[in-house]
Amino acid sequence: MTDRLTPAQRHRCMSHIRSKNTKPELKVRHWLWRHGYRYRLNVKGVPGKPDIVMRKYRTAIFVNGCFWHGHNVEVRHSTSLQIANSECCKIPKTNRDFWVNKIRCNQERDQRSYKVLQENGWQVLVIWECQLKPAFIEQTMCQVEVLLQEYYLQTFSRKAKAYIHLEEDMPMAAEELAEYGVE
Repeated sequence: MTDRLTPAQRHRCMSHIRSKNTKPELKVRHWLWRHGYRYRLNVKGVPGKPDIVMRKYRTAIFVNGCFWHGHNVEVRHSTSLQIANSECCKIPKTNRDFWVNKIRCNQERDQRSYKVLQENGWQVLVIWECQLKPAFIEQTMCQVEVLLQEYYLQTFSRKAKAYIHLEEDMPMAAEELAEYGVE
């Protein structure tokens, strides 16, 4: 099968694909903002330069395009949410070797980034473009919210236990117990 576009037309189309402020990313950001979550965008100091960084929740969110990151193609050992269409990513029949290599390299880079983040105590959430279609977006974002809250509680319950442990060793000054209603 040959490409319907000339090489110049194909180059023009591909050069207009953005890496920041994509429609799927904007959907996630708008949902998070409307629900009271605050975040930073494309933080260079965080490995993998996630699309959304939520320091309070120590969470990095990657909003991946199904084609560019090979959703449901070969390598998939990420922490992605499990919703939506399993047929969302099809590798083009033209120039197939190039695309297979390109997608595989993207997946390997993604996996390295996720691993570094997790080793440094970050929660990594991967949201796929197909999970943000109108039929799935509310379910997807509710799962994101649940994961954020669970991670937040786990993080602070560990800190609270350490604090409570310190408190137990300290003497307490208190009044003697008195029965109320008895004179």
